[in-house]
Amino acid sequence: MTTLLYILGGLVLLIIILALIAPKTYNVSRSIVIEQPRAVVFDNLRFLKNHDQWSPWNKKDPNMEKKFTGTDGEVGATSYWNGNKDVGEGEQELTKIVDGERIESQLRFLKPWKSTSDAYLITEDADGGNTKVTWGFSGKNKFPFSIMMMFMNMDKAVGGDFEEGLSSLKTILEK
Repeated sequence: MTTLLYILGGLVLLIIILALIAPKTYNVSRSIVIEQPRAVVFDNLRFLKNHDQWSPWNKKDPNMEKKFTGTDGEVGATSYWNGNKDVGEGEQELTKIVDGERIESQLRFLKPWKSTSDAYLITEDADGGNTKVTWGFSGKNKFPFSIMMMFMNMDKAVGGDFEEGLSSLKTILEK
């Protein structure tokens, strides 16, 4: 019985130590230069419905259920999706728009598990009248998921999808 208590105490201590050293936040972003003026790029990005044209997740489930509420391109507009196991279920709400510079939104994932992240799209002037677009998201790792994040790299998990999406956006806008 004493041995069992030591084992349980050791497990509890291990979980506490892991929780203390586990990453508490994440931030993933990727950038690309698009050969279009900043105004053209920004005007495309501000509309949630346009994201379906270049979203890597839309390609993973082109038949997912989609609903839009609010006025697209304005703060408060929301895109809801419910798809296969590759895309899950959730919604994205535009929370802040700095015209010509930055679009912020809140991602609320409902399935396969609940979580919330802050997403952003930033446009900046690049050489030759082109536009640098940075797409990213950040959030907090809550216990016990914070421990899992010690063994999972969010940048590797999502970064490739961001690169694919930005590449598709570049192709669409440079036509």
